[in-house]
Amino acid sequence: MKYKCLICGYIYDPDHGDPDNGIEVGTAFEALPDDWVCPVCGANKDQFEEE
Repeated sequence: MKYKCLICGYIYDPDHGDPDNGIEVGTAFEALPDDWVCPVCGANKDQFEEE
């Protein structure tokens, strides 16, 4: 399931992960560390909604 940042529109896709920030491909949104933030705008996880 993909998640969209409500601030900037960035889409977190587990199929791509966030390798630039140490998040491996296949990492579910729920499994992201609590301190992970949007790589584009820095929004917290609670600023994302299911896409």
